Amino acid sequence: MATSSARITGLLLAAGAGRRFGGPKALAETDGEAWVVRSARALLQGGCGDVLVVTGAESDQVERVLAGAPGMHQIATTYCGTWEQGMGESLKAGLMSLVSRGRTVPLVAVVHLVDLPDVGPEVVARLLDAGGARGSSLSRVAYDGVPGHPVLLGQDHWQGVLGQARGDAGARTYLRRARPDLVECGDLATGRDVDESEEQR
Repeated sequence: MATSSARITGLLLAAGAGRRFGGPKALAETDGEAWVVRSARALLQGGCGDVLVVTGAESDQVERVLAGAPGMHQIATTYCGTWEQGMGESLKAGLMSLVSRGRTVPLVAVVHLVDLPDVGPEVVARLLDAGGARGSSLSRVAYDGVPGHPVLLGQDHWQGVLGQARGDAGARTYLRRARPDLVECGDLATGRDVDESEEQR
């Protein structure tokens, strides 16, 4: 069943420096499109009403790329000053930014990573259709049975995630205990993160 996008925000973590990769993955490209744009577009076309991109390394350049991409008017950014400490810091910065929206706080956040370039809008749409847009919603995509991203986090779970996000763990500790529903999407994408650039392979 389709859900309304009005209270669904995509939360795209794009702060890393990509040291093993050779530069920020947000600025890497597939078919001439930066991954940060590609990932944000997947969230929007998959059913999110808007997208918040958490930036860090090369934040000015990432923001310029987003500003120059067509159809990106539903995109906002927030800078994570502690991004070098790991993905958990970016996740906390993003959720805190959403909490500060007051009466327009979304019911759910669809947490996605910028280094999954083969994850398209079909994956996001299937996750939203299965998980719904309720404060209690907690679902994540699986690829051939292996849990991955994106993750659908209803508002009711944000405090738990904020209390346990540390370093590179992100929401891992909370999700291990809370056991989200898995939504199989192995027929749509691999969901594998890219750690090396084409030049390094």
